[in-house]
Amino acid sequence: MSDVHDKETRIYNMSRITSRTTKPELLVRKFLFSKGLLYRLHDKKLPRKPDLTVGKFRTEIFVNGCFWHGHKNCKYFVIPQTRTEWWTEKINGNIQRDKNAIRELHKLDWKTIVIWECALKSKKAEATLMNILNQLTTHKHRYA
Repeated sequence: MSDVHDKETRIYNMSRITSRTTKPELLVRKFLFSKGLLYRLHDKKLPRKPDLTVGKFRTEIFVNGCFWHGHKNCKYFVIPQTRTEWWTEKINGNIQRDKNAIRELHKLDWKTIVIWECALKSKKAEATLMNILNQLTTHKHRYA
């Protein structure tokens, strides 16, 4: 199946995709700040430069896009029908890097919280954000 966009439109669309300061990440950052929690952004000293580092609780927060990080059983994760093999390899590589980074952080005695983009959609956002706060304050390792 061919692409639904012409080459210029596809290039423009792909150029708008960023890896930092995404809407879901900003939502989490604003929430944590409103609760008086301090955090560091993209700490270069740690594996995979986690999105947020909450030093007080020795916790790393990853805000993952469902498509880019291969969120299983999520309606926002669909492998494109063009260049399927390339996309599958790309996303599987992202998943493996995520697992390796979390494993390394646990070895360094850091807790991790992974938040999926779909969990921050309007109906689920408040519950997800409160879950993050609860996980931070009760020192659990979990996926949101």
